[in-house]
Amino acid sequence: MCTMKPTLRFILVLLTLLLVLRFNVASEVEDELEELLAVDEEVEQEAEKGGEKLSEAEVLSKARRIVIELNNDNTERVVNGNEFVLVLGYAPWCPRSAELMPHFAEAATSLKELGSPLVLAKLDADRYSKPASFLGVKGFPTLLLFVNGTSQPYSGGFAADDIVIWAQKKTSTPVIRIGSVTEAEKFLRKYQTFLIGRFDKFEGPDYEEFVSAAQSDNEIQFVETNQVELAQVLYPDIKPTDQFLGIVKSEPERYTAYDGAFTMNKILEFVDYNKFPLVTKLTEMNSIRVYSSPIKLQVLVFANIDDFKNLLETLQDVAKTFKSKIMFIYVDINDENLAKPFLTLFGLEESKNTVVAAFDNAMSSKYLLETKPTQSNIEEFCDNLVQGSLSPYFKSQPIPDNTESSVHVIVGKTFDDEILSSEKDVLLEVFTPWCINCEATSKQVEKLAKHYKGSSNLIFARIDASANEHPKLQVNDYPTLLLYRADDKANPIKLSTKSSLKELAASINKYVKVKNQVVKDEL
Repeated sequence: MCTMKPTLRFILVLLTLLLVLRFNVASEVEDELEELLAVDEEVEQEAEKGGEKLSEAEVLSKARRIVIELNNDNTERVVNGNEFVLVLGYAPWCPRSAELMPHFAEAATSLKELGSPLVLAKLDADRYSKPASFLGVKGFPTLLLFVNGTSQPYSGGFAADDIVIWAQKKTSTPVIRIGSVTEAEKFLRKYQTFLIGRFDKFEGPDYEEFVSAAQSDNEIQFVETNQVELAQVLYPDIKPTDQFLGIVKSEPERYTAYDGAFTMNKILEFVDYNKFPLVTKLTEMNSIRVYSSPIKLQVLVFANIDDFKNLLETLQDVAKTFKSKIMFIYVDINDENLAKPFLTLFGLEESKNTVVAAFDNAMSSKYLLETKPTQSNIEEFCDNLVQGSLSPYFKSQPIPDNTESSVHVIVGKTFDDEILSSEKDVLLEVFTPWCINCEATSKQVEKLAKHYKGSSNLIFARIDASANEHPKLQVNDYPTLLLYRADDKANPIKLSTKSSLKELAASINKYVKVKNQVVKDEL
């Protein structure tokens, strides 16, 4: 059995993670800041040269310097005494805080290695309410950047790399300049996704638009060089032009060249449409970025990890065809927090098999691939989605047998035939299982059905709106009673669910001429 020997950086990141999960209050602010800014370059250089390795105790000591623990005594001094301070307000019991903390710790380690002037601090805002109020922490977790004591909202992503890029852009230069092959190779080891710009001179209107775009963007690292040979280290297929822009990602579709106008808005648009991988894995940390994508057509693949691995190459091939038109997203079907809310929209919340669905966020429509997820089927599904010829999906329970039912059960698939196309008058009860008042209304409907038993032109029915949908059934309040008259199905009459049985019967008699009623039970 082979094992990999942990590197110094790995140990540092791991112990930093342990650091942010401890809740001891820091003692002397001045000593902490001095330690925080003391980058142990000599020790790290010795390690790189094969010198004596740090002990675990020494590594833990280094990790404890990275993030300052704020409290009632030191918060104002830390925030007001430094030019740049990034504060994480958290609560120990908050799951999102626990998820963000390791990323914050890893970002702190990276920023320290980069020599960033940014001070990173964290506050148990649940424990220390007074400094939390002073900082403006109102929810958990909260990230705030303080520049000379004045707060700015955090607007970046929540993975470690996202925090680093955002912090560097706000506290240092928004563009990294490459001047040597060594710098280019080092940059490649550090960044997996970036936008490269090559200019003969770092001046002029086009260059200024490039820098403005870098300042406005919060997610992608921008890099620049004026030498073609250096640009080729980062982007081998760079075009031999006076100036060049291209985005680089660590995936099969690695390089994408920009061919638009050199304006800030156009460059940002290019980044927004190309910054995600061919297939993006949805997580709690990136969900906001994914949902806010300008690409309104999104195909979501719900699968377990093994099935997704087998399907990934197929999805990437299809994604190349619809690049910038459709965003492809993978959701772990076993992650209830992420997958279940979507699958419930299709009535597939209990599914364990691979599901391919789509959303048109511009039209608020949803679609479902109802055939096997083969490459040809997925391609056809996506092509119809782009062309606008795909039929929206409306969930439905299985078609029931209403032969002996006094109150017919309607499902999504039978709504047209039994309600809209029926030549009879229909009183429809719209309910949901979780509705508190629906049970009482259901009993009223059953009594009304018995009262009008034998009528040849009046049907009583009910539909579970939580499990069935139809484009002509738009109800938001439950329970709802709708009277569909035979001669005007397009305009159902809404009856009050607060009415008594006699009042409901009077309303029915007012709008419907009941025929052949044989037995009339008393109400």
